[in-house]
Amino acid sequence: MAEFTLPKNSKIDNKNSKTFSAPQDAKNIQVFEVYRYDPEDIEKKNPHIDRFEIDLDKCGPMVLDALIKMKSEQDSTLTFRRSCREGICGSCAMNIDGSNTLACTKSISDCKSKVIKIYPLPHMPVVKDLVPDLTHFYEQYKSIKPWLQASEPSNPNKERLQSPEEREKLDGLYECILCACCSTSCPSYWWNSDKYLGPAILLQAQRWIADSRDEATAERLDELEDPFKLYRCHTIMNCAQACPKGLNPAQAIGNIKQAIADRKA
Repeated sequence: MAEFTLPKNSKIDNKNSKTFSAPQDAKNIQVFEVYRYDPEDIEKKNPHIDRFEIDLDKCGPMVLDALIKMKSEQDSTLTFRRSCREGICGSCAMNIDGSNTLACTKSISDCKSKVIKIYPLPHMPVVKDLVPDLTHFYEQYKSIKPWLQASEPSNPNKERLQSPEEREKLDGLYECILCACCSTSCPSYWWNSDKYLGPAILLQAQRWIADSRDEATAERLDELEDPFKLYRCHTIMNCAQACPKGLNPAQAIGNIKQAIADRKA
């Protein structure tokens, strides 16, 4: 029987937990339980869960609004990423109420739990609190050469044109914001992230394979034809369910597999 052990200092120890109460006159209170971890804090070696009470009558509608309120009014050491606040940058990706999503587009009222739990993206090293270490994720993105590979046009002042039909093939691919919600929801990526590229990176790879202006399709498919890079996908479909942009990485992966099969026929 296989045995799995958690990494050192990864088990939650709530002996250092704190509760940050809402003002006494608050009437519409929502409780959040937030994952806290600071690797530089020698005394608090293990992560813990802090409890925040937020007055919703004095807070914006999104989970990110609540996090900003926690940081600005209750605990300034709370750490998380955020930038655009409108679902474009992907910075505030985290696990909210049991699902990977963006804090800026997740409405507090859409959370089903009485106590809303907020954790960093799962199965990723944690820099601090809700900030995951995405270094390996971005290295994988770099490995697929995410740029147009084409020879110089005969006329440098002429655009590389696409027909409407060719452009349509990029729909459902170019919208990816690399938030990593899909990859960190994928069990295959959890266990094989050292070799398996994961849903987000493979969807990005398909974006360039499908681009009619790109001239490196064969080379891209050669690079992806690998038992681990591509074929660790078992179509579990967590990725499509988790994507906050409504994309379907599993379909993109299927298209890559089909392209490889077609060229062997």
